[in-house]
Amino acid sequence: MSETNIIEILIVEDTLQDLELAQRALRKANITNKIQVARDGAEALEFLFCEGAYADRKIEDGPKVILLDLKLPKVDGLEVLKRIKSDPRTKTIPVVVLTSSKEQSDVVESYQLGVNSYIVKPVNFEQFAKAVQELGMYWLLLNQPPKLEK
Repeated sequence: MSETNIIEILIVEDTLQDLELAQRALRKANITNKIQVARDGAEALEFLFCEGAYADRKIEDGPKVILLDLKLPKVDGLEVLKRIKSDPRTKTIPVVVLTSSKEQSDVVESYQLGVNSYIVKPVNFEQFAKAVQELGMYWLLLNQPPKLEK
């Protein structure tokens, strides 16, 4: 496993404004390197499972944490979560749902599928930035994940 190939955070977000806010918040917390962005669920799955445009990646170089929106084009976030948590190679990657959905059914299904945390996006920038910074700090600095399988 090459340290230079490891992606620390995969942000799966289709809304440009939310993506820019998340990236700005991570930069503000000095968490700026090794971030990968997927703009829809299909791209996220290709990245995670080293398919399509990402076929040259190694699955064990997967992210340390995934920030996942639920309302995504092509493949929705719940389907992405289901695929991640049902594959032995990726099921230990922490997934944080970061979404605008307060639907109880989304919360319940996310936890049934194995999400590590479910956070409703704060509307105000300061709160959103603080939430993203705290997520980054916790999952990258404090959490001790197992190594990903090949």
